[in-house]
Amino acid sequence: MEVVSKIADLKARVAAFKASGKTVGLVPTMGALHNGHASLVKRSVSENDVTVVSVFVNPTQFNDKNDLANYPRTFEADRDLLAGLGATLMFAPTADEVYPEPDTRSFSYPPTDTVMEGAFRPGHFNGVCQIVSKLFAFVEPDRSYFGEKDFQQIAVIRAMAAEHFPSLTICPCPIVREDDGLALSSRNTLLTPAERQIAPAIFKALSRSIAFSKQHSVAETKQSVIDEINSVDGLEVQYYEIVDAIALRSVTDWNEAEHIQGCITVFCGHTPIRLIDNINYK
Repeated sequence: MEVVSKIADLKARVAAFKASGKTVGLVPTMGALHNGHASLVKRSVSENDVTVVSVFVNPTQFNDKNDLANYPRTFEADRDLLAGLGATLMFAPTADEVYPEPDTRSFSYPPTDTVMEGAFRPGHFNGVCQIVSKLFAFVEPDRSYFGEKDFQQIAVIRAMAAEHFPSLTICPCPIVREDDGLALSSRNTLLTPAERQIAPAIFKALSRSIAFSKQHSVAETKQSVIDEINSVDGLEVQYYEIVDAIALRSVTDWNEAEHIQGCITVFCGHTPIRLIDNINYK
């Protein structure tokens, strides 16, 4: 595996692969890689001749400077993991390389990018679209892989890709969880041992709500999840929305959409660490 930090070098390497007829998969990440990321890389390696993995903590998608400063960075471990997984190129640029000047582009895909995370983190999805669109332009991949833990992010990226990169296939990949159900996340490394003990209560409440939903309304199901999680000392639900899994509009009836997803964000601990998860109802 080769590590490149310059856009020109990345483009040159990929162009050479494409000239020989090879297919290219892209896995965008912000580093601090775990088994969830590994599952994306493995799938790309299995479906493409070449796999490019970007490792870049993108400043434009953080609306909290402390969150950006505290985001875990583990370059050496990331490099070693990717080499062992069979990745072809690791793209690890500096912020100045990616943003030699401010990116003033604006992306808008309501309601997909204005609800849930979009409402609580203004500008977040615009920053996501800025960096992901840059990566798509740099690499021009055939396929790009994203984890379903960031369910709303995939919906926004699909909309952006449909507008600007119509020939690109977006490949969602299932959430990878710890044995106790906690969704793998780079932020999990920031949890104290005590916080790590209580964090699995999020998925337990979501899981229990599936059976509950069979006999109760959307509103009752939503409230039961919020109440169960908030009853755990150290956990506080920021939002829980039950939505149409395609449009991400809130639903009030289980028959309102063919596919329905529950999407949650929970503050864990006193710092606090912000954890997200989701579950499918139908």
